[in-house]
Amino acid sequence: MQIIKTEIEGLLILEPRVFEDSRGKFIKIFNDDFFQKSSLDITIKETYFSLSNKDVIRGMHFQTPPYEHVKIVYVPYGKIIDVVLDLRKDSPTYGKYYSLTLSDKNAKVLIIPKGMAHGFKSLEDNTNVTYMQTTGYAPENDEGILFDSFGFDWQCSNPKISQRDLSFLALNDFKTPFVYGESK
Repeated sequence: MQIIKTEIEGLLILEPRVFEDSRGKFIKIFNDDFFQKSSLDITIKETYFSLSNKDVIRGMHFQTPPYEHVKIVYVPYGKIIDVVLDLRKDSPTYGKYYSLTLSDKNAKVLIIPKGMAHGFKSLEDNTNVTYMQTTGYAPENDEGILFDSFGFDWQCSNPKISQRDLSFLALNDFKTPFVYGESK
């Protein structure tokens, strides 16, 4: 695996080795020994996935302290534009976002540190987005930022968005509980 740093501290892209032959592909997404040697102390507590059709936008989601988590995201089938928004108070990139394409073709994996909101737009029908997290789901700490309130262009004239996601506060109205330097 190769680790690529982004301009948002702690937000990492993994490029795993892809083994491909006439049978198909084999990709190792998570290897604890590699993570430990790379100073990525990540203990997975929960794994789940979503299936989304084209132009579905999910996000921008996060959990507040003490149930904030590191999240590992990858796409075993389909294609998304993935978006991460820095919510850490006093971070040099507070309020800034990072986006990239994740797909079954490029096999990239995103490691999202604590203090980030996460969302995506599905670019294909039946896209599977899989998440591994360092904490379990805590409904009382489950929050989000309104998807169109921080300057990202989703390039979608008629997105499919849940009522819950439409009810989130805009970034400018959100009082962040996350502190820069506590994101590991």
